Amino acid sequence: MALKATIFKAELQLSDLDRQHYGNYSLTLARHPSETDERLMVRLLAFALYASEYLSFCKGISDEDEPDLWEMDLSGNLERWIEVGLPDEKRLRKACGRARQVVVLSYGGRAADIWWQQNQSALAKQEKLTVLNLPASQSQALAALAERTMNLSCTIQEGQVWLSSSGDDLQLEPVRWQAAGE
Repeated sequence: MALKATIFKAELQLSDLDRQHYGNYSLTLARHPSETDERLMVRLLAFALYASEYLSFCKGISDEDEPDLWEMDLSGNLERWIEVGLPDEKRLRKACGRARQVVVLSYGGRAADIWWQQNQSALAKQEKLTVLNLPASQSQALAALAERTMNLSCTIQEGQVWLSSSGDDLQLEPVRWQAAGE
């Protein structure tokens, strides 16, 4: 018998001062049996960083043709493709051909550093691609906040993220390894 996804519910109160975007989001995340709490929470962080009324979670791990999150415009055009982790360069090249903007939010400490060293020159050719890295200590602290039901408050200012949940406060600062258009 196949293992089923574990459902997580998150109430996210977001104040993104960098983009002047504010909102309350009721999110349902399905954690694939092979997914860790760390990856789940990095997906949630990716949502917070790029939140919009059209951004949604996708099948991600379960489907090679879908990212972890994507944003479609009203006419069905793919505006933003967001990958979490250490995706294959070929996959990112394909995504850049499909979406107006592609974002990678990598994590994993040394593994992420090695992935970046191996792929940096090829990825630099992708003008639509932004690559952010969340340091290992921060992604692990983020994983510690994972609960089946979460009430989160998130403030983003000058690239820094302050996240609060049940009295726990985190300060996260994703490092920009590559910005679209550079």
